[in-house]
Amino acid sequence: MARKLMPEEWMIPLVDKTNEGFFTSGRLVVQECGDCGNIQHPPEEVCWRCLSMSLQWRDTSGKGTIYSYIVVHNPPAPSFKDVVPYAVVIVSLDDHPHVRVVGNVVNCPAREVRIGQRVRAVFDPIDPGDGGQTILLPQWEFIAAD
Repeated sequence: MARKLMPEEWMIPLVDKTNEGFFTSGRLVVQECGDCGNIQHPPEEVCWRCLSMSLQWRDTSGKGTIYSYIVVHNPPAPSFKDVVPYAVVIVSLDDHPHVRVVGNVVNCPAREVRIGQRVRAVFDPIDPGDGGQTILLPQWEFIAAD
């Protein structure tokens, strides 16, 4: 399966039992503790607040605001030379403003990215190439103000 948004040369995350729901659901999800209600991201095996292992996935709206960003101008490896510059953003989620998710901004020039811009998650299907489950990697695209 060809990638829609992310260049073929880019590395993909290692999916394990802790983060599988985040990388394969096709929805932007966060972890919620069944004991204390804590919402957390990135996925972990235990709750950061109470150390419970009673964690489940909770859907979000998939929308947020750019909290911070960086534009990468120098390719970190030779295979990146054709994709720079690109923007990597930290997004504060609408549903849980204390939760921030990292990703690339797609479908726009990196020079147009600004703090405070509204974005929504879109998912790039990536075949891991090892016969494993397809990864649905969250990326971000601009949306009009609500």
